[in-house]
Amino acid sequence: MRKNLLSLPMLAPMLVLLACSAAQAQTVYRIVGPDGKVTFSDRAPDNAAKATTSTTNPATGAVGGTTGLPLELSRIAQRFPVTLYTGSDCSPCASARSLLVNRGVPFTERTVTTNEDLDALRKLSGDTSLPYGTIGAQRMAGFSDTEWTQYLDAAGYPKASQLSANYRRPPATPLVAVAAPAAPAAAPASNAAAATASPRARPAPAATEGPSPTNPAGIRF
Repeated sequence: MRKNLLSLPMLAPMLVLLACSAAQAQTVYRIVGPDGKVTFSDRAPDNAAKATTSTTNPATGAVGGTTGLPLELSRIAQRFPVTLYTGSDCSPCASARSLLVNRGVPFTERTVTTNEDLDALRKLSGDTSLPYGTIGAQRMAGFSDTEWTQYLDAAGYPKASQLSANYRRPPATPLVAVAAPAAPAAAPASNAAAATASPRARPAPAATEGPSPTNPAGIRF
């Protein structure tokens, strides 16, 4: 019985080629077009492709847009959204913000300035110290450049900014939204009509009883 045998030197290159082919066959890219249409392809999209999705922080429920980000950065931001909680006149808050901005990390900023904000922050973090940040489900109280950098690295964020020159970071918003004041209730139609109607003429006061020039004796009939 004949046996088809391959020598080891010939077998090794073939195994490498098969492994590469299998890896390529398993790579499927999900592409979101400008119109929101989702397509799948085995070809990698251009690095300039833009994502048109938004992400929700699972730890806080905060929503941050990923529109206009490079595709790979958008994927990271969807998996590990970053939210920064800051206060006024807070130097550590400014340091945390600068780290994220300089590294090109897309993030959502929530400001804590009112008692309602403090109550909401206490429910989120168990404390009211600032800054407070989340990277995905990871929570960080206070700011440490080394700690924040390690978690950003672990999440896969690029060490250098990949944001385009026309990228605009969303403005900071209060942690607790301020409700618009309610409009004053309109006066009932009947009251409004009464207020605008001409006042009724008051009856003339009765003549004072007693003597008068025409009735010196003050005689009453």
